[in-house]
Amino acid sequence: MTDGHLFNNILLGGRAGSNPGQFKVYSGGLAWKRQGGGKTIEIEKSDLTSVTWMKVPRAYQLGVRTKDGLFYKFIGFREQDVSSLTNFMQKNMGLSPDEKQLSVSGQNWGGIDINGNMLTFMVGSKQAFEVSLADVSQTQMQGKTDVLLEFHVDDTTGGNEKDSLMDLSFHVPTSNTQFVGDENRTAAQILWETIMGVADVDSSEEAVVTFEGIAILTPRGRYSVELHLSFLRLQGQANDFKIQYSSIVRLFLLPKSNNPHTFVVVTLDPPIRKGQTLYPHIVIQFETEAVVERNLALSREVLAEKYKDRLEESYKGLIHEVFTKVLRGLSGAKVTRPGSFRSCQDGYAVKSSLKAEDGLLYPLEKGFFFLPKPPTLILHEEIEFVEFERHGAGGASISSHYFDLLVKLKNDQEHLFRNIQRSEYHNLFNFINGKHLKIMNLGDGQGASGGVTAVLRDTDDDAVDPHLERIKNQAGDEESDEEDEDFVADKDDSGSPTDDSGGEESDASESGGEKEKLSKKEASSSKPPVKRKPKGRDEEGSEKRKPKKKKDPNAPKRAMTPFMYFSMAERANMKNNNPDLPTTEIAKKLGEMWQKMTAEEKQPYIQQSQVDKKRYEKESAVYRGAAAMDVDSGSGGNESD
Repeated sequence: MTDGHLFNNILLGGRAGSNPGQFKVYSGGLAWKRQGGGKTIEIEKSDLTSVTWMKVPRAYQLGVRTKDGLFYKFIGFREQDVSSLTNFMQKNMGLSPDEKQLSVSGQNWGGIDINGNMLTFMVGSKQAFEVSLADVSQTQMQGKTDVLLEFHVDDTTGGNEKDSLMDLSFHVPTSNTQFVGDENRTAAQILWETIMGVADVDSSEEAVVTFEGIAILTPRGRYSVELHLSFLRLQGQANDFKIQYSSIVRLFLLPKSNNPHTFVVVTLDPPIRKGQTLYPHIVIQFETEAVVERNLALSREVLAEKYKDRLEESYKGLIHEVFTKVLRGLSGAKVTRPGSFRSCQDGYAVKSSLKAEDGLLYPLEKGFFFLPKPPTLILHEEIEFVEFERHGAGGASISSHYFDLLVKLKNDQEHLFRNIQRSEYHNLFNFINGKHLKIMNLGDGQGASGGVTAVLRDTDDDAVDPHLERIKNQAGDEESDEEDEDFVADKDDSGSPTDDSGGEESDASESGGEKEKLSKKEASSSKPPVKRKPKGRDEEGSEKRKPKKKKDPNAPKRAMTPFMYFSMAERANMKNNNPDLPTTEIAKKLGEMWQKMTAEEKQPYIQQSQVDKKRYEKESAVYRGAAAMDVDSGSGGNESD
């Protein structure tokens, strides 16, 4: 690649654990994006101060330090990647990565190197370990020779991390030559003062602004929210959380429809942890009409130098707006607000339930967000398909007023949003369709008013479910050895297991039939009732059957679709594995398997279908030619007679 290099399955290492992602280096800098969405790190070339390589267990680690004092570790490179990346950085970025070695001797004595906010313990010239001083909550002297560092218990932590560093103690002998003491201070005190000048200790920084008594729904409780220069702090009666701004992925400001409250959501990567529970989203609830006035504890020099055009000296306005503006200015995180979607009541969300919890589903421009509990963010790029389902519980009176929305992700995870009011269907469907998301029960070529509407229309208990009928018909067609006289394979048909082309016709015929019945009923209301004979019976009561069109035994057999070949190959296995499964369920499961298959997996069956199609076209041409000859010879014989 001339403009850069891409590397997959690279881990972001450090205090927050490791998350796999894609790493890219190009002439303008480097970037790392977590797989499946989430945190994205972009570092411009001008912000880089140093780059280092280190051999770690089973891989190589790339260390990157920035002007802001941040240090990133990217782990998972191969040996051949080291030389190619080093050459690229030297040629296109003007950087020459240094090489570090990892100490594996197990010695616990050595020296300390403090660079920016990183503390590195060195054994000789090799690195034993390093910690971020930004994670230090307290540091104190223990006696005259020991320095104790305490780390935040509930700070952000990786989802795969089972153990956390709680405290770390350094023993500094009075004979230490790196930190030389004097008559008043020991060598340990010199080290302690050095760490205090760099560490992000609570007492060393005053809050820029504080919001008291804020209701937070997850993690639940009332907290005092302090916004500092580099982190925000939640102080509650039982819990205390400190969250680095570098962990904030995005802010969401979402008003509640016809409700005096507004949600502000702080999305984190990695999440905060309380015991064994992880919280990737902090859901804050503000009173919509509450007005506040706040002065920021920042000098004009700091505002002009560091936060120009991002923060002001004071704010006055609605509390959720003031909170969001200050947090955005300090953290640099982007804010997402409701997009173009509007509910039938002109709100920004629809009422729904997820995992037996009632809440609001917000259709946003790049995803869906369910709030307040469990807060669930689904990005459009993560979605495999969505499916509208008629609500099945509670009988016809309930099922006709509500529907469910199933969202299937590319990682096979599913989210089922239940009990959405039927009046919200059209707005929700049009929005999803406009985002070009795949709608599972919308057939190929089906219009917006077709197959899905049929699933959600008002029906009686004995009405026909078109989706179920399609499954039954499909199963019947596959079991029968006779070919379908009415089916003509489309030349662009890719073998979809379901066909919704009849959905619109069934809706039109049913509605037309109702109008026809109504007009006949009105017209005959003044006439006495007439006894009619049942359909399909003659005067003696015997049934009349429509004569079946006789099939020409010489006609060529029609070409089979790719799905038919797939069904033939898999039906026996499905029956053997599920001997008690009825035919309709087998057909349904085969259809689900087909939908989940990739284009490459479908290719063998598509090729079989194409070969069969050519066979059918060739035999049809011969058959039509023979039929024409029979007609000509037959007409000539009549003339000769």
